[in-house]
Amino acid sequence: MSMIAPGSTIGILGGGQLGRMLASAANQLGFDVHIFCPEDDAPASRAARQTWIADYSDDAALRAFAKSCDVVTLEFENIPASTAKAIADCGVALHPGPKALAISQDRAEEKAFLNSIDIPTAPYEIISAAADIPGALERVGGTGVLKTRRDGYDGKGQSWVRSSGDADIAWDAIGAAPAVLEAAIPFECEISVIVARSSVGETLSWAPPRNAHVDGILSRSIVPSGLDKNVETRAREQAMKLVEALDYVGVLALEFFVLSDGSLLANEFAPRVHNSGHWTPEACQTGQFEQHIRAISGWPLGNTRRLFDAEMRNLIGDQGLVDPTSLKPDETLTLYGKRDARPGRKMGHITRRIAPRKD
Repeated sequence: MSMIAPGSTIGILGGGQLGRMLASAANQLGFDVHIFCPEDDAPASRAARQTWIADYSDDAALRAFAKSCDVVTLEFENIPASTAKAIADCGVALHPGPKALAISQDRAEEKAFLNSIDIPTAPYEIISAAADIPGALERVGGTGVLKTRRDGYDGKGQSWVRSSGDADIAWDAIGAAPAVLEAAIPFECEISVIVARSSVGETLSWAPPRNAHVDGILSRSIVPSGLDKNVETRAREQAMKLVEALDYVGVLALEFFVLSDGSLLANEFAPRVHNSGHWTPEACQTGQFEQHIRAISGWPLGNTRRLFDAEMRNLIGDQGLVDPTSLKPDETLTLYGKRDARPGRKMGHITRRIAPRKD
């Protein structure tokens, strides 16, 4: 892939907050941005030069969009495979490509792929009906989490199963959809690795943040994680192994459960910039959004060195109605431009620079 120059056009599939922050990073590097999304007045569209408002199945609109762009990326992983094909058929590069999308969209395929490249996950069973659950529950150790194979995020599409008597209730709770049953893991904490890979195979990662969730939604990410450096190094090595195996271009996040003995079990990966990496623009030499734009544009990757210890906290629902005068000097506010502060909706985040990095 050759480098594309400032003044070129980057297309983004999706109009949410990640698209908005990617657009801002692209603008900073001198690129124009075109957005394609089904929603009118989407947050990303208000940071872009042009927006196509159309369904992801609208081939004519996709062709017009693709032909207006020098490279296309995406801000969320549930882009239909047919959409990716329509972009590719126009001869325009799409990063990440169809392989990473297809694997990440199906939890069963994702776990099988991770295990196939020696990145271990929690034990799991594929579930096609409520009747499959009791036997599967026994095989995974007696307690598990039932998760839809597709379209689950922020705790949606999940239900705990603590006995075989919970089978029908859990199955109904996830909408009677094809699922996986994961063993319940007594982990010490959760971390994620944000990793970037360029078109020529250069690979860099950021310090893994420790992540805390509330009601299935990421609440805070903190760096440093407080874990042994050997644990962090192994996590980063596994993330780099993943992007190599996918022949990936761009930024990707790989989430881990950390067990009491320091061992790691991969939870899932997201083929895009990630909520747990929102602290990187304020705390690192190069943030995840700029890095993604660099990677998909054929530019060399920027230095990921952390300059500050930091904490990122999400603003959920009414928390997004923050008073800017309440911010402290070491805090940076990012609001996503969403019109309605609904319960459970991510409205923005605040990054606090705790202290300059000492090591």
